[in-house]
Amino acid sequence: MAEEEAKPEATPKPAAKPEAAPPPAPKAPPTMAATPWEGDLPREVKDQFGDQILEASSYLGQDFFLVQSGAVIPLLEYLKLDADFDYLVDITAVHYPGRDKQFELFYILYSFARNTRVRIKTRIAETESPQTAVGVHLTANWLEREVFDMFGIRFAGHPNMQRLLLPEDWQGHPLRKDYGIIQMDNQWVKENLGIESGQ
Repeated sequence: MAEEEAKPEATPKPAAKPEAAPPPAPKAPPTMAATPWEGDLPREVKDQFGDQILEASSYLGQDFFLVQSGAVIPLLEYLKLDADFDYLVDITAVHYPGRDKQFELFYILYSFARNTRVRIKTRIAETESPQTAVGVHLTANWLEREVFDMFGIRFAGHPNMQRLLLPEDWQGHPLRKDYGIIQMDNQWVKENLGIESGQ
């Protein structure tokens, strides 16, 4: 009997790929791990201002005071005249739309005598107009105008509370978190640049 022809072996089907695992949920941002700021300066400031100083802490080597908004200008003056922090480096802000006090306002000071910086942080509501620091530091003039331009925070008593970077008729404040990332003043762009969009 003739040998039966060998049948080719069936090609095995590839194993089904396992279903991809769903991507892990995004991690919550880490909490700022500040530590208490100890030393002569925080002790003197707390003695001087009492419960207007909500916190004296250090974060990654950066010392800061968290204070009631009404204490900012007196504290700036105290730090300038009594602690040699005579240079106002910057004023800036962060916007948190979901909070009652939507803005955190930061003042960054430098002492040439101490060769160190200190930050003052306060929280304000959208309806608040913090007092200008121009009477203590002349450099606050343009710094506060920039904060107004970018965040819409008006400083009471400022000698010229107008936009600094954007045109006066620009609508909105670009560094607010409720100002969309691709949002812009289309009307201004159309009228002034003659194009439909600046994107």
